[in-house]
Amino acid sequence: MQEQARVPAIRFAGFTDAWEQRKYGDVIELLSGQDFEPSQYNEVGDGIPYMTGASCIVNGSTIENRWTLVPRCIAYQGEVLLVCKGSGYGTLARLGQEKAHIARQFMDLRCTDVLNNTFNYYLAFSVVKEIKKNARGLIAGIDRSAILKQAVSIPQLAEQEKIGQYFSYLDHLITLHQRKYSRLCNVKKSMLEKMFPKDGASVPEIRFAGFTDAWEQRKFSELAEKTYGGGTPTTLNEAFWDGNIPWIQSSDITDSKLFGVMPRKYITEEGLNKSATQLVPENSIAIITRVGVGKLAFMPFSYTTSQDFLSLSRLNTEPFFTVYACYKKLQSELNAVQGTSIKGITKDELLAKAVMVPKYKEQQQIGAFFRHLDHLITLHQRELERLQNIKKACLEKMFV
Repeated sequence: MQEQARVPAIRFAGFTDAWEQRKYGDVIELLSGQDFEPSQYNEVGDGIPYMTGASCIVNGSTIENRWTLVPRCIAYQGEVLLVCKGSGYGTLARLGQEKAHIARQFMDLRCTDVLNNTFNYYLAFSVVKEIKKNARGLIAGIDRSAILKQAVSIPQLAEQEKIGQYFSYLDHLITLHQRKYSRLCNVKKSMLEKMFPKDGASVPEIRFAGFTDAWEQRKFSELAEKTYGGGTPTTLNEAFWDGNIPWIQSSDITDSKLFGVMPRKYITEEGLNKSATQLVPENSIAIITRVGVGKLAFMPFSYTTSQDFLSLSRLNTEPFFTVYACYKKLQSELNAVQGTSIKGITKDELLAKAVMVPKYKEQQQIGAFFRHLDHLITLHQRELERLQNIKKACLEKMFV
């Protein structure tokens, strides 16, 4: 039977030739890094950075580390570096600076004249993936011989260049959205510090124009007219489950994500009536008091919870402001005791906690500001995930 031509599932217009199968060792020159003695390090040295391991790689790019006196194995700009042993083995990067010494943890996957540097970077991901998949048991590194004998398929240089340019552009977009996402998260963190009064203060550092009144202290118990606990219907009775009433547990709540909870389990009316869980009205705040203590979320729909929650309902303060005020308070306290194991908090302890509260109109402005900020963060996070999924799919379909 004639072997089917090697072509990817997706390719650019104008390219029809079959890809050629080769051993990876036939299309690269594999160079291993070398370590240095401590006496050979120098702050000035020969001016060439020394790449020591995975810590020198951030998002597929290299960063400068130490400097050295004695030249050993030098990699050059654009070449593909592989962390082959130690922490982070399997990590890949293209060298960003003009040249660098590389330590023994690295291999330089230097291209021959039949391979494009950028294409090689993305091809190397499939090489590493196959080596790890075919490895028997746990491995702590990638062997030189495994790289050299790994089978790869490559097209002509013109098609390699197109593919490399496409993935470079995708990575550029991913980096842009990652930066925007990180910047917005930092803005939110900073504003939570500056738009709520610090301990002992009655006004925040930053506030909207037109507001000058001092804030007042309120206990959590004063923020809501009613509170609800939770419970878990027995899993031994199938009649209690797979109904239409949302039932949330601590794993459904993501730290710092205060909106958009997606219940994964539902209970029936019988499950509600024959267990300790309670039906909480919509527009309540679900706060985890046991496993994952300190996480919370605003719930726009009615729901039930496990026993790990206390819910604040029929809020006396503006809902969005309240959820951020409670989050800020709980996070501040958790950060203050960082490193200490906190197994939970009682209902009375939670309701006795106090937050500072302004007039209702200022609450509305603050709540709307942070809700809009969270909306932007979610948009960039979704776009980032979408681009990452596109890249993952294309790596599968644009290589043979």
